[in-house]
Amino acid sequence: MKKTELLAPAGSFEKAKTAFLYGADAVYAGTSSLSLRTRAEMEDNDLEKTIKYAHSIGKKVYTAINIYAWDENYEEIAKQAKMLEELKVDAVIVADGGIVDLIKKEAPNVEIHISTQANIVSSHTANFWNKNGAKRVILARELNKNQIKEIIEGTPKDLQTEIFIHGAICFGYSGRCFLSDFLAGRSANLGDCAQSCRWAYNVYVEEHNKPGNLMPVEHDEKGTYIFSSKDLCLIKEIPEIIEMGVDSLKIEGRLKTEYYLASIVNAYRNAIDDYMKNPNDFNYEKYLKELEKTKTRGLTTFYFNDRNNKDFQEYEGKQYNSNYEFGGKVINISDKKVTIEIKNKLIVGDTLEVIIPNKIEPYKFKIEKLWDSETDEEIGFVNPGKAGQSVKMEIPIKVENGWILRRKK
Repeated sequence: MKKTELLAPAGSFEKAKTAFLYGADAVYAGTSSLSLRTRAEMEDNDLEKTIKYAHSIGKKVYTAINIYAWDENYEEIAKQAKMLEELKVDAVIVADGGIVDLIKKEAPNVEIHISTQANIVSSHTANFWNKNGAKRVILARELNKNQIKEIIEGTPKDLQTEIFIHGAICFGYSGRCFLSDFLAGRSANLGDCAQSCRWAYNVYVEEHNKPGNLMPVEHDEKGTYIFSSKDLCLIKEIPEIIEMGVDSLKIEGRLKTEYYLASIVNAYRNAIDDYMKNPNDFNYEKYLKELEKTKTRGLTTFYFNDRNNKDFQEYEGKQYNSNYEFGGKVINISDKKVTIEIKNKLIVGDTLEVIIPNKIEPYKFKIEKLWDSETDEEIGFVNPGKAGQSVKMEIPIKVENGWILRRKK
């Protein structure tokens, strides 16, 4: 079996480091102006640091310029393309044919990956992009496994395929949605989605002969969040995905926290590695248990197993699995005391779990004592206040900088 890449989101330099620490082979990022996540924190200087860091540890960085560009955008795109060529980014993720042409001109040494936004649902389309310079196609999330196999079998062996395996699903076809622009004046296809599909809606009908006479459409308790979907989760299908020859497995979530990244990337890293080592002893449930400790809108396999599946809508409009939260991040180790950058309130007696890179089972312990990180005075609790606030504690096992702690509520 060939090596399967695990690809993680990186909304910032720190998030990229966390993703790499917990097993990502590559990350995808973007600058705030030219990707589909304008609220991510990855500015040009952070992108440069991320690329240099990734290459120093043998990892890769792919940058997204996956907007659908207007003519007025192209001057900025050309500047970005030249910058990416100089930074030696490993690939650029593109959806717009005009941008593909520009990248080939301004950054000829950078690989082109065709975004899921391009709606690739056939080998014919994949071959078209391959003939036009693409080294990889990121397939539409609407495909089932048989359709993915057909595309792989119907394209050249040197054309790589990538699919999403975990994270939010957009209600719009392959993410191409105009709802946000229509309702909030924020275009999803220019990177500023307001996530209108997550809003609650009340639906009314207007009587034809009486304009303005609006009558509410009756709903049951599950009838308001009509556009919201559950989160994709293909952990059980990892063996099948690897066997069919998919080159890269992608996790969604450039706006997610380092805690989310550590939990999700670590679970899939262990699942992939364990299957590759021993295909006959794959038990998805232990990985799923870890995935379920992060907040989700519920989990679904979407269309992967069944193109007729309808069980992917999340009618409640809320997130589940709130028994755990981001506790903190190890930032310094001195003798027996470990300094933690805190993310939520910590109290003596709390149960914490250390998410250990390349190990699926976390280490559980109770906080016995806390010390103020500045005065070294013993305290009973600490609340997150200013950015970067920290506290000292003792952890019974050896930990390393960057390791993530989750707190059980």
